[in-house]
Amino acid sequence: MSLERPWLQSYPQGVPAEIDINEFHSVSSVFDASVAKYRDRPAYSSFGKVLTYGETDALVEQFAAYLLGELQLKKGDRVALMMPNCLQYPVATFGVLRAGLTVVNVNPLYTARELKHQLVDAGVTALVVVDNFGDTVQAVIADTQVKHVITAGLGDLLGAKGVIVNFVLKYIKKMVPNYTLKGAVRFTQALKLGRRHDLPKVEIDHDDIAFLQYTGGTTGVAKGAMLTNRNLVANMQQASAWIGASGVEPGKEWIITALPLYHIFALTANGLVFMKFGGCNHLITNPRDMKGFVKELKGVRFTAITGVNTLFNGLLNTPGFDEVDFSTLKVTLGGGMAVQRSVAERWKKTTGVTLVEAYGLTETSPAACINPLTLAEYNGSIGLPIPSTDACIKDDNGNLLGLDEVGELCIKGPQVMKGYWQRPEDTAAAIDADGWLHTGDMAKMDAQGFCYIVDRKKDMILVSGFNVYPNEVEDVIAMMPGVLEVAAVGVPDEKSGEIVKVVIVKKDPNLTAEQVKEHARANLTGYKHPRIVEFRKELPKTNVGKILRRELRDAPPA
Repeated sequence: MSLERPWLQSYPQGVPAEIDINEFHSVSSVFDASVAKYRDRPAYSSFGKVLTYGETDALVEQFAAYLLGELQLKKGDRVALMMPNCLQYPVATFGVLRAGLTVVNVNPLYTARELKHQLVDAGVTALVVVDNFGDTVQAVIADTQVKHVITAGLGDLLGAKGVIVNFVLKYIKKMVPNYTLKGAVRFTQALKLGRRHDLPKVEIDHDDIAFLQYTGGTTGVAKGAMLTNRNLVANMQQASAWIGASGVEPGKEWIITALPLYHIFALTANGLVFMKFGGCNHLITNPRDMKGFVKELKGVRFTAITGVNTLFNGLLNTPGFDEVDFSTLKVTLGGGMAVQRSVAERWKKTTGVTLVEAYGLTETSPAACINPLTLAEYNGSIGLPIPSTDACIKDDNGNLLGLDEVGELCIKGPQVMKGYWQRPEDTAAAIDADGWLHTGDMAKMDAQGFCYIVDRKKDMILVSGFNVYPNEVEDVIAMMPGVLEVAAVGVPDEKSGEIVKVVIVKKDPNLTAEQVKEHARANLTGYKHPRIVEFRKELPKTNVGKILRRELRDAPPA
């Protein structure tokens, strides 16, 4: 396949082939531009409290001044943020960036072992943590280079209501453990101290690392992807050019941010792109509480929502979701894992809006391919390479493959990371000499430039020499009305090398293994049939909702 960029012919009207990467020199300068344009517009909403762009900017200034003036941090120092979606997150993020420092996002549900690895690997100097997770920090802080800890209660920026929120979380819901962190400063106190200092002028350019975004923890040791200001600015320009052509109105959008902002998908799509549009991020702190989530949605006239397949599936199966007002909803964007056709079709039927699939990686900041937002129906594709992005399909020897041939999807563009933090060998393995990022995803491209993920290279099941792609098996089994969730994995077999096993969470308690096998026989060729059907109460997932197939492969039979 020659690189003729066949996808350009399929671009929606108004989407350019290239973006202007030099319009902004940093992520912080994009935020500054939004503040100037949308100062009095709502920027973030949480627990009924709304911060305008102007109010957020004032807090950002205070936090940045605290980091540089009070803590005397130096340009390039790493600051870890360990919190769910709450008002402190954007304040801390843009404060760190304005100060010319690097954000290290930390999953607050990490175990002590995982947290220690990331803090040590990144060489973190300062850490912001929400009280709910202070005990994890207490367990490892002595074994890290962290010199400064800032703690926060989830309610700290909510005004008078915040006192009640903090009290309920600690004493009623028992969600805040006791912990001791010597010398820690409260977030609100840090803001007060920041007011004493004038923020010095910090020169920030494209090559400075904005985020050390850790990835790969489910497949081995977590590695820090170095995402520069150039990477993030490029991806904001690319994604906003794409989304902007679909009728998104600057200063008028209200987006549901349920995926955690520490995850690259929500960080860029919600936290950065919709910020660039002057939209309001409605922060969902605990999306796992589906009943509470649906109740929250009933009180908001939202125009956009992003999520992963498991999130959309969970909402669709929560009583009352069909009573939500979807009259203002324009955009539903799915990513992070494969969107299942059955979920996409139910979403369209329930909300009236197409669930549009996008594709990206931490290493691509993350957007690489997006479907036209004007799609009438779910199409099974991850979409088209976005502006200023090239994509190709290569075989195991690095040779270009033709249209509709299956191989590894490779991406090139200004959003591709600088490399892995202090891991030159891993960087060289991921990005080849010609600048192509090897995604590890098996895919094909059609004549219109639409890309289709067949599966993760490492998740592919080999049955008697035939490739079986778990996504296909899962899509078929998910069509059954009695199935709530399903994952397909390969397990060793003496006769055929591997056989297919499916692990199912039932919606219908009467569903049987034989019914599943009968359905598979009707819809899949012989070697793809699940030989083992296992039922569980839940599937193991990452905190973002990705199903951990590896755990299902490695686990003994239930």
